[in-house]
Amino acid sequence: MAYTAEKPPIAEPSDVLRARIPGWGVDLDPSVRPSVPRLQFEVGHTGAHWEMPDRQKENWPRERSIEHAFLTPVFGTSCPLHGVSGRMRRFSYDRFSEGRAAHWLILIAADRVDAFGAHLKSLLSLHPDNPITQTGVLSELRYHGVTSRTRKKRADVLLQAFDPVIIAAPWLAAGGVVYGLARRRAARMRTKRGQMKRGSALATHPVAVGIEAMGIGW
Repeated sequence: MAYTAEKPPIAEPSDVLRARIPGWGVDLDPSVRPSVPRLQFEVGHTGAHWEMPDRQKENWPRERSIEHAFLTPVFGTSCPLHGVSGRMRRFSYDRFSEGRAAHWLILIAADRVDAFGAHLKSLLSLHPDNPITQTGVLSELRYHGVTSRTRKKRADVLLQAFDPVIIAAPWLAAGGVVYGLARRRAARMRTKRGQMKRGSALATHPVAVGIEAMGIGW
């Protein structure tokens, strides 16, 4: 059972697994595994007084892997699920195993959605984030950002081309939304002022003044 000292049985015999999977079982010999002493359960040395750890109270539903029968006894509560990103994360855990690429791709997309929402909320607040001082852009100039990428054999050099897109895209998108709303409001105000001017000019027209003097309604 998971989270206890009991070791789950192997589904297939070791000889069958070794014949079917190249390299399987290379660490079965305890003499070549430095982790063997740590895996030994000795009641007198661990201080554990339980067979199963006391379970933490779940105040609200948490995401959990479909590979586990239940939620881990202890879990974090600092980042509860919320909004669209929360629904995406819950969908990833409910539908896909942790061994599937779809599971992690959806989680990455949920992080981007969460970041975009935080940027948009910041722009609409009275104290928006500073994209220059709070995104680490200045550290690229202070701490040899360019030379650290060009003078070393780094495996992520090609992927770093996406960094400006990932960092700047939410700001550009949020700025475009704010700019579009501002233009729409300005156009609406111009239309309203134009209607008021036309109404004022019509009210002062000589024909309109004469009709009003005769007491004839429009």
